[in-house]
Amino acid sequence: MYGYPKDQALKVAIDVISDFLLENEVTVYIVIFDKAAYRISEKLFTDIAEYIDDNYVDEHTDYRCESMRMSAPVQASIDFFEADLCECKAMLADDDLDKRNKQIDESFSQMLLRKIDEKGMTDAECYKKANIDRKLFSKIRSDIHYKPSKPTAMAFAISLELLLEKIEDMLLKAGFALSHSNKFDIIIEYFISKGNYNIFEINEALFAFDQSLLGA
Repeated sequence: MYGYPKDQALKVAIDVISDFLLENEVTVYIVIFDKAAYRISEKLFTDIAEYIDDNYVDEHTDYRCESMRMSAPVQASIDFFEADLCECKAMLADDDLDKRNKQIDESFSQMLLRKIDEKGMTDAECYKKANIDRKLFSKIRSDIHYKPSKPTAMAFAISLELLLEKIEDMLLKAGFALSHSNKFDIIIEYFISKGNYNIFEINEALFAFDQSLLGA
């Protein structure tokens, strides 16, 4: 009401509350009555929009070109390969299948806990930076086979400040992948390319483009 810029006031509030939450267990709800206060700068919006356009359009163009080049002989080869693959699968012995099941790679939960240790972080530091509540983290820690949602898995990857290659690896553990046909993924990629792992700033951008938010 005194004329202080709303977007700057919100940033100050979020920064201070985030620092407070690193040392305290409490849930804070920020209520914004004016959507303009939660709007990213015009320059950032334009930069992200251009980044989306460059990456989103290129991949779809490539896909269409590849589809048009698909010929009948190639398709026949694919059909033959799939038939051969089915025959090979049928020949697998039960004991071999059991052996393969025992060689399953680490789960999302195992990778997350390992990465927390490797980064020298505490559990609380990780889930708070990820904007995740303690109850959900406890479920993930206690259940080795826990399957998080993609925004939750991505939030932990951002919290750990992983490089893009490692983020893709962590998402695969949860059954997901990064795709240039998804604006959510491209926006995340934009921030990683800039070395910006501030989950609240990323959420502001996701909100501006009507995408799911990270964390709680």
